[in-house]
Amino acid sequence: MSAARPTQRPRRAFLDSSGFLALVNPHDTYHSQARAAWNRLTQEHWTTFTTNFVVAETHALFLVRLGHDRATAFLRQVTRSSTTIVRISARDEQRAQAIIFQYQDKDFSFTDATSFAVIERLRIGPAFTFDRDFAQYGLPMIGPA
Repeated sequence: MSAARPTQRPRRAFLDSSGFLALVNPHDTYHSQARAAWNRLTQEHWTTFTTNFVVAETHALFLVRLGHDRATAFLRQVTRSSTTIVRISARDEQRAQAIIFQYQDKDFSFTDATSFAVIERLRIGPAFTFDRDFAQYGLPMIGPA
């Protein structure tokens, strides 16, 4: 009788707006780190997730910093990609508010707090981000060296 091998759970990462921006913007301080981290995620076939709130936030960032064409291209690419876009639920919003109220010494945005709630709910794993709020909340990050 052969011993059954434990099945390895696929690696799962959460994609944040700061990661998207650093990856695309060659003038971003973290651009080279973002490219290296993205290459790792791609080569190791990580399963990626983001939220509709992060997509909206990223689109707005791209509009302001990179212009209309890049913002539109982002929307087309993210919706066609293999990244799962999780819709924020009412429970995620409630959890996000609880996080914000609990951490009164932090300036977590509502979008970040909903991201934390989704990461917890779905047990996603590290975040591809350069936003230190994720580390302050205690989440592992893919990105900063």
